[in-house]
Formats: sequence, structure tokens, C-alpha cells
Amino acid sequence: MCKKCDAGTPQTHSSSRRDFLKATAATGAAAAAAGTDLFAPRPAAANGGDAPADTGRPGRRYIIRGGAVMSMDPTVGDFPQADVLVEGKKILAVGPNLNAGNADVIDARGRIVMPGFIDTHHHQFETALRSFLADGILINDGSNTPSGSTTYYEFILLKFAPVYRPEDVYISELFGGLSQLDDGVTTVHDISQIHHSPQHSDAAIQALFDTGRRAAFGYFESAGGVAGNQYPQDARRIKRQWFNSSNQLVHMIMGGEVYLGPETYTQSWQIGRDLHLQIAAHILSPFGIRPIFDQLALGTGGTAGANIAMGPDNLFIHVTGMSDMAWQKVKDVGAAVSIAVPIEMNMRHGMPPILKTQKLGIEPSLSSDVEVTMTADFFTQMRSMMNVQRALVNQMILDTGLPPNPLNPWPVAPFAPGTPNLLTTRDVLRYATINGAKDLGLDRKTGSLTRDKEADVIILNAEAINVAPLNQVPGAVVSLMDRTNVETVIVAGKVRKWKGQLLDVDLPSLRRQLEASRDHIFAAAGIPQNLFGSQ
Repeated sequence: MCKKCDAGTPQTHSSSRRDFLKATAATGAAAAAAGTDLFAPRPAAANGGDAPADTGRPGRRYIIRGGAVMSMDPTVGDFPQADVLVEGKKILAVGPNLNAGNADVIDARGRIVMPGFIDTHHHQFETALRSFLADGILINDGSNTPSGSTTYYEFILLKFAPVYRPEDVYISELFGGLSQLDDGVTTVHDISQIHHSPQHSDAAIQALFDTGRRAAFGYFESAGGVAGNQYPQDARRIKRQWFNSSNQLVHMIMGGEVYLGPETYTQSWQIGRDLHLQIAAHILSPFGIRPIFDQLALGTGGTAGANIAMGPDNLFIHVTGMSDMAWQKVKDVGAAVSIAVPIEMNMRHGMPPILKTQKLGIEPSLSSDVEVTMTADFFTQMRSMMNVQRALVNQMILDTGLPPNPLNPWPVAPFAPGTPNLLTTRDVLRYATINGAKDLGLDRKTGSLTRDKEADVIILNAEAINVAPLNQVPGAVVSLMDRTNVETVIVAGKVRKWKGQLLDVDLPSLRRQLEASRDHIFAAAGIPQNLFGSQ
């Protein structure tokens, strides 16, 4: 077992980021007023000062005092002004006027206190390629246009990914993770798809530990099929070497992409289930996935006689363009669904299936997907989900026609049978927090501000110029805020961002490493760098 993790100290499995870079170099890799209804509401003003010392350590107490607390736990509720008491890595209490003795105080007046965001699908290894594919789509559509020919599959997976060295994997994973931590995303499912060798896998995992936030390491394939890759067999070594405790910040998920063919996905799903791992897969309109997904729904998937079937251990990503029969099976078995709205709309994955999940009573989680095309900022993910769902439903209502009374521009029965309810800001906040925890099997640890859960907390500035005056907490977070409002970020009780600055991070140095990695990747792939247009 991992004794350090069990004792409450996150295990890095290597002494430091510097040691990892040295090790890879040695083997050829370089390196308002209380009492008002704030949930309809309004708070006051936080002071400066240093972050409490030794946060996250066993027995170390501090209290987050006087903020508008949105717990995301119906049994705890919300408070216009209340406190969150933390000891070690856990939450001891949530409520107004808590007695904390001589515990250090984090003044949260004028702030919103809530659980951190949870991203259930993010390709962090692509951080060095940010914005490269801003005009692109998923696969080549035969047109000779910037969008139709400079595509994700042909460029990111087949040209860039194969030339990554372990140190390229490491710096992209680390920088991308820190960037999301700065945005208040305290947990991620990292789908790295860059496992050309055990060294590449270890680099990705080490970076997840070194980032210092909660993560699920998604062991997926070697993009581009680089010779010598050991996917999926290396899963056994990885699980044994890195994930021998249930009490550490990073755990493992098995990637099982069905588009790789029946032989490969049969093997990956069987290994995942042998190792008691959740199994994740991208399920979307292209790549001939729909008939394969139908087979999984019927329990006849995989190679002849394997009878691979979907189950409660599955996390399905996108789920665009699938049959009603398969969708019903997803519901029946209790599989998790992650939706990445901005990417699905921009890259031609298919319409985000929010109306389908609503019809079936499935609550999805949110994910950012690829930064080569769009931001991994979670305020964008929440707003996009709410906007696309409301656009679709509003048009359904408008399409019912005008009522007989011309003075009333709305249909007599605006919600015809089967019309979904409009999403609210509270709904998408639930998708972005507790639903993400459930979909990654972490809801006993995180996702809400609940006694005995680990303290993954964000403190958001509600007095900033883009938010003040505060009138409604969920609405302010979803409809008005961005990463500049993320003032303090706490993971497992440890303060990682304080008053707008990440702690213990040399960003200029890391940025230089990321830029050097980018330059190598472009040169090795034979792709010219073009700052002002698509290829």
C-alpha cells in the first residue's frame, strides 16, 4: 500500500518535478448583507494577508469565514453568509458562525465559496498545441479549406502526437493541469492518448501528481500507433507501480476506444475489468461507432464469443449520433455520460445530446476536451451547455406557433408534451461539480461541501467589476464570472492558489519549457509554425 498517501500526504512517486526531468534527461529525454436570500442574494470584502501555513497536513485547522456558501449538497444547503471549517484534508463543518477556536481564518466576505469544478475529459498532452486547430474540425471532409483539411485526426493524432518525447508529455500535462487549477478545476480526467512507451506513460502520470490536484489518469492508446507501444498490456504495470492506494489524489481509468477494432477493445475492456478500473471511451457520430455501440448495448461486442457489454463501470464521452436502443441501455446500466459542448459544436462531433439525457433522466457531467481548438475554462463549459440547451428548447416552443390572442406572443401551452425544461444555472453547476465526482467514482470524496469529504474548495470574488453587485449566487458564477474571479483554490485541504496567484509555481520557467517543447514538436512533425492562420 502507499503509506504516505494513507497518512494524508499526497504521494508523488518521485522526489520532485526537477528529479523527474533529470531522470528523463539521463535516459535521452530533456526534461453583502447577511440574512437576505442570496440564492437569490449579496455579500461584503476580503482582506489580504498570507495563506495559512501547512494547509492540508493532518491536524492542521483553518476556517473559511463569512462567504456566500453554495455547498452543492441538498442536505447541507446554501447560506448567504457562513463558514467552512477544514482540518487536514477534510471538511469538519459547514454553517453560520462556526466555533473554530484559534484556527487560522480565511476571510471570505464578499466572496462565493463552493466546491471546485470537475472536468471528466481533457486531453492535457496537447497543451503545447493550444489554438493550432481553432479553425479545424475532427476529420478531413474532402474540402480544400482551412476547416476541412487542417483537422484533428490527420494533424494532431497522426502528425504531431507520434513525435512526442516523454519530456514533451510531461511539460504539456503539467502546464495544462496548472492552468486548469488556476481556473478552479480541482479534478480532471486526463485522457493522454500518448502512450508510445512506458516512459511516456510515466511522464504523464508524474505530471499529474506534480500538478497537485485531484486527477484520474486515463490510460488510452498510442496516438498514431507508434511502433513499440505497449498499450493495453502495460496497464497492469502502471496499476501496480503508481496506483497501489485508494487514498491518493490520482487514480486510474482504463481507456477502451471501440474504433480501434474488436481485438484491441476486447483486450482493453477485459484488462480494465480484471483490474477493477472504470472503462472510458469516446462515442461519437464519425468512425463507424454507432453499430459497435449497438453491439455493446446488446452484449455482443468485441471479438467473436467475447460478448463485451456496456455496464455501470463505463464512462462514455460525447455520445452523439447513437441509437435510441443504445441510449436506453446506457440509462438502464447506469453508465456515466460526459458532454463537451463547445468542442462537439465546433468540431462536427454531432449535436451535444443534452435533450436526449434530459428525456431519459440521465444527468451528465461536463468536459473540456481539446485545447487545440477551444479553451478548457469551465465557465465556458457551463455557459455553453446552458446556451445550447436553451436555444434548442426555446426554438421548440417558438415552433409550436402563435396562440389565437395576438397580444400574447407565446403558445397557449408553451410546454407541449415532451418539451424539456429549460436548464438553469443551478443545473449546470451541478453538472460541473457533484455530477463530475459521481461520473469519476469520487462522490464520496469530493464534489460538494459536505462534512467528512475532502476539502476541494474554490473562493470566487463576487465584488469584482464584472460581477458586482451580487444578486444571485448561481447566476453570478455561471452567467458573469471567468477565471479572473477565481481567487483561492484548495485541493484536499491544501491551498494551491491564494489571492489570485498559484503557489509554489515558477510559471515563466515552465512557459519557456513549454515553448521549447512546442518548437521541437512542430519541427519533428515537419509542420511550419504559422502565427496568423491555419495551415
